[in-house]
Amino acid sequence: MVNIIPFHMPLTDSEEEDNYEMGFAMSRLGVEEEEKEEFFQCDEASSINIMPNKTRVYIDNDIHQITKLGTKPDEHLRRVLPGERVSPSVSTVRMLAGREFNYSGKGRFSFADCRHVVSRYLPVYGPWEIDRFNTRAYVSQFSADGSLLVAGSQGSHIKIYNVEKDWKVQKDILAKSLRWTVTDTSLSPDQRYLVYASMSPFVHIVDIGSATKESHANVTSDVNTVCFADETGHLIYSGSDDNLCKVWDRRCIGKGKPAGVLMGHLEGITFIDSRGDGRYFISNGKDQTIKLWDIRKMPSNASSSSSSSSSSGMQFRNYEWDYRWMEYPPRARNMKHPCDQSLSTYRGHSVLRTLIRCYFSPAYSTGQKYIYTGSNDGCVYIYDLVSGNQVARLDHHSQTVRDCSWHPFNPMLVSCSWDGVIARGEFPGTGEKVRRKRIRRKYEN
Repeated sequence: MVNIIPFHMPLTDSEEEDNYEMGFAMSRLGVEEEEKEEFFQCDEASSINIMPNKTRVYIDNDIHQITKLGTKPDEHLRRVLPGERVSPSVSTVRMLAGREFNYSGKGRFSFADCRHVVSRYLPVYGPWEIDRFNTRAYVSQFSADGSLLVAGSQGSHIKIYNVEKDWKVQKDILAKSLRWTVTDTSLSPDQRYLVYASMSPFVHIVDIGSATKESHANVTSDVNTVCFADETGHLIYSGSDDNLCKVWDRRCIGKGKPAGVLMGHLEGITFIDSRGDGRYFISNGKDQTIKLWDIRKMPSNASSSSSSSSSSGMQFRNYEWDYRWMEYPPRARNMKHPCDQSLSTYRGHSVLRTLIRCYFSPAYSTGQKYIYTGSNDGCVYIYDLVSGNQVARLDHHSQTVRDCSWHPFNPMLVSCSWDGVIARGEFPGTGEKVRRKRIRRKYEN
C-alpha cells in the first residue's frame, strides 16, 4: 500500500481535489526514507512506473559523499520540530515550514536545499508530442541554457526548436553528405553554430544564421563515443567495440597511447558521459549495463594495462551474438568481468539495435543524483546514482529510444525514438495541467 499523508485544511471539493493531486505527487516522489514504498503504476495513456526501493547497495566512495552533500538539506530544516530525529529525507512541506520559521538562520534555501526539493519531481508525466518525423529519430539534445532543442533524424532533417516559444521550429536544416543518419549534434555555447556528424569521416559545421556549411575531416576509427572529462579540455574519455574505456591526455596524445584503461564491460561501449569533474564518468554497454567509473582507479602503467586488457574483453565470451538484430543471450546477463574496475553497475534497460545513450541528470536541479538512459524497449530509465535502484521508467514510445535529454533547469525530459516521435515528459506545473485519478484507492484493498 502506498502511504499518503495529506495536509488537512478546510477546502471546497474542487480545491481539495487539486491539492490532493499536488500533495500526492509531492509525497509520492519525495517519500521519506522510513516509509516503505510499493510498486506504483499510473493507469494513463502513458505508463509511468515508479519503482520500489528493495535492494540498496550504496557506493562506499567519494562520489557517495559528493552526491549526498550536493542534495542534503540543512540540518535545522531536517529537524523541523523540537526534539524530532533527523531524517535523511525531508518532505517539501516540512522544508517550506522550516524556511518560513527560519530554522536554518539563513532566511532562504541553500543550493543543496533547492536540489533536495527539485530532484524529487521527476519528469515522469506525459507524454506530450513535440514533433513527429517521417523517419527514425536519432538525436534530441537541449542547449546549455535549455532555450533550444536540437533533434535529428534519418531523413536528413535537423530541426532546432525554441523551447520558450511553445516549441516553434526556429530552424530546419537539410543535412548534406549524409550517410545513413544523423548520429550526433552539438550547439556552440553562443548558439551560433551547429556541429553534426553521420556515419562518415566528416563533421559538418552549420552557421545557424546564414545556413552556410563547412566540412572538416574527422578520424573516427571505430570509436563509438568520445567526450571531454571537464572544462579544461585536457582529458578525453573514449569507448569502442574493444569493450574498454580509455582515458586520453590531450597534452601527450601524440604518443598514440592512452593515459589509462578501465575494464569491466563484456561487450562494446555505445556511449560515455562525463560528470564534468575530471574524475567520474558513466558508460553504456552492449552487455546491457551502465557502469560508473573513477579514473583514479585505472592502473598507473597504462601501456601494460592496455596490453593485458587487449584480450580480456573477449576471452570470457563463449557465444556468438550481434546486438544489431539478436537478443542478448540470457546466460550472459549474470556474467561479470573478473577484472571489473567500475564503481557500480546499473541494469534494467536494453542496449540493442543502435548506440543508445546515457547521461547524468542535471547538476543545477538534481545535483547529478540520477542516471538516465534510452532503451530498445521504447522506454527511458532513471536510476539512483548511489543506491543503483531504478526509480522510474517512462514508457512514451513504441520503438527504440536512442537519445534523451533532461532540461538543465526544469523537471522536463525530451526523448526521441525510432517511431519518429519527439516527446517530452515533465512534472505538473511546467506545462498543461494533468488531471489524475485518486490512485491510492487502487491499493486500499
